[in-house]
Amino acid sequence: SDNGLTFADAVATACETADIRIRLGSLEPEAMDLATLQRFSQYKNFCPQFHLALQSGCDATLRRMNRHYTTAEYAAIVKNIRDVFENPSLTTDVMVGFPGETEAEFHQSLSFVESIGFAKVHIFPYSRRPGTVADKAPDQLSPAVKKERAARMAQATHQSTEAFFRSQLGRTEPVLIETRSKDGYYEGYTMNYTPVHLPAAPEHINHILPVRLTALDPSGTFCLGTCVDAVKDS
Repeated sequence: SDNGLTFADAVATACETADIRIRLGSLEPEAMDLATLQRFSQYKNFCPQFHLALQSGCDATLRRMNRHYTTAEYAAIVKNIRDVFENPSLTTDVMVGFPGETEAEFHQSLSFVESIGFAKVHIFPYSRRPGTVADKAPDQLSPAVKKERAARMAQATHQSTEAFFRSQLGRTEPVLIETRSKDGYYEGYTMNYTPVHLPAAPEHINHILPVRLTALDPSGTFCLGTCVDAVKDS
């Protein structure tokens, strides 16, 4: 920026001055270089949940999208995150059905997404936007093809979400209780943004509880847990 400060400086300042959890939103992969990751890892209130925009796991599709990274570069960033942080989670966005995406290219994208092991993937089919380069591109895919590919991607990523949540079972994590859930339990999040439902009380909302993650809900969309200690103010 004009004053010489960087995105990493802003995050570091927030971590140093605010006695709350600091969690980042959607990120461009290139922003998470090794030095930045190592800097963030020094802060106990920095949440190790990284939403790194992917868009496609196929290099040819990424080039047509004018994305400025390759799948190899993306995978290297993911490796750095997992090397620097003890228990991070990775989430992303994936588009299917971009103009010109062949079945082989979709399969490459699907295989790459599976190889990363994301905790959660937001999947969306490409939709045309008048005036954009992609809207004028040849080889537009039919709605039926895009819907079918989105369903296949969703099936694969649901399995990776379940696998990630299962990897959290048995851990005792600080869970910030946020609200009462529809199932009668209370809902909160660990530092890596794993959703947890647990027995609690109204006075626990906006407090951090040490919670042992005990099981995966049958839906595969959140963990179940039990409080193991006294309430700690957030």
